[in-house]
Amino acid sequence: MRGTFRIPVHAPAVVERPPSIPDDEQDRFVDRECYEFNQLLLPGWNDRHCSHCRNYLTARCPHIDEFLDDVEDLTPE
Repeated sequence: MRGTFRIPVHAPAVVERPPSIPDDEQDRFVDRECYEFNQLLLPGWNDRHCSHCRNYLTARCPHIDEFLDDVEDLTPE
């Protein structure tokens, strides 16, 4: 039996940068040297953002600790 997978058919949402976050903070998850586009996504999604990387939030991501630290910063106290 073979599993199925889903391919998004809608275009990615255009998200504007919040003015309270500096550019260097916004750009830290963009255009990394280890970026590998996830081929399950449409080619138009290839914007070099980590969230579209094949290794995003997996054990193969060399920056997984940085992502987890970023999420911990957002948790309410």
